[in-house]
Amino acid sequence: MAEGLSHRLATPADIPALSAVMEAAIAELQRGFLDPAQIASSRTIMGLDRQLVADGTYFVVEAQGRIAGCGGWSRRATLYGGDHTPGRDAALLNPATEAARVRAMYTHPDFARRGVGRLILQLCEEAAAAEGFRRLELMATLSGRALYSQCGYVDIEAIQDSRGGAAVPLVRMGKPIAAVER
Repeated sequence: MAEGLSHRLATPADIPALSAVMEAAIAELQRGFLDPAQIASSRTIMGLDRQLVADGTYFVVEAQGRIAGCGGWSRRATLYGGDHTPGRDAALLNPATEAARVRAMYTHPDFARRGVGRLILQLCEEAAAAEGFRRLELMATLSGRALYSQCGYVDIEAIQDSRGGAAVPLVRMGKPIAAVER
């Protein structure tokens, strides 16, 4: 684990603080990749899915007594988006034939490039493998794509999501994971 980082599962009491981390990450870490209209649009298509917290698949990473980042995985069909995002699908995935989802990964700008995202990916991969999943997929922002590539995820398709107004470029990525023997 990266030095000085701890992790735990998120609880409903964390939601206001997690929302603040997400807002800071969207506002700051997307700069240089998206224009202001696309960043505003991102708020419509990104955010916390409370189902992840309820399912016990959403992690909080802490450092220096603060939330440094958050993210999780899902056994449900929705690939990305928050509670407010149109088109969500809570159907359960089949671990033998479908990919689990890495979801809602955010690092507070004060903790960027300190191993927070790598830790969350590791936690997600281990948890999904323990439930029998053999593959993970995620929808990467342009600011997150380099991290995912460095961690073994490969591009599947590039899309433009216009549901928030301005078109936001995203890249669907995937990675095989080793199933855990039970």
